[in-house]
Amino acid sequence: MIRDEIALVHSRIEAACLRVGRDPHSVTLIAVSKTKPISLLQDAYEGGTREFGENKVQEILMKMPLLPKDIHWHMIGHLQTNKVKQLIGSVTLIHSVDSIKLAQQIESEAAARNLVVPILLEINVAKEESKYGFFPEEAEETVRVIHDFSHLQLCGFMTIAPFVEDSEQNRPIFKKLYNLYVDIKSKNIDNVNMNILSMGMTGDYEVAIEEGATMVRIGTGIFGAR
Repeated sequence: MIRDEIALVHSRIEAACLRVGRDPHSVTLIAVSKTKPISLLQDAYEGGTREFGENKVQEILMKMPLLPKDIHWHMIGHLQTNKVKQLIGSVTLIHSVDSIKLAQQIESEAAARNLVVPILLEINVAKEESKYGFFPEEAEETVRVIHDFSHLQLCGFMTIAPFVEDSEQNRPIFKKLYNLYVDIKSKNIDNVNMNILSMGMTGDYEVAIEEGATMVRIGTGIFGAR
């Protein structure tokens, strides 16, 4: 049962928080529902989930009308600039802003509709060639560019850590992003509200929480393998 898997994930989130003296309510669980049928999302909803993450714009737009209106949708996959127009106004948070060009496109579309769009910058901490995102040393300069965009609200950082057999291998990745997040937060840059750190997936979310994650993105741990 999906609701049993959700309850198990929540219990592990709570245990990870307690190990490091954090409030379990400080961590938001995002159910990564990409490629999953509506029936499974409905099961997760009935199990209490209200935050769903998708990789593709067309999948969000297809699923949204078929599910309850109080769901918060998160765009967690690579967002192409030519898809921005379709997405704006439909999601609670865009996790995957990985270029200045994309930020400019979101700003332009948001300005045209008089919206303020919450975003996260995707940081490629491990500098993997297969992944999108800014390198850590580019983060502050990027933040200072984006803070001038009046229709974007920069809320924090996201990363996709490497796939590893042992989750402990990703602890330095999460620790490095947390330290960067704290550093940028301490600079009190206008129009930058650093309160979200989206990191950790099914294989390593407990370590990510111990290192400061405020959002974890769980797919397989809830819905099973694809």
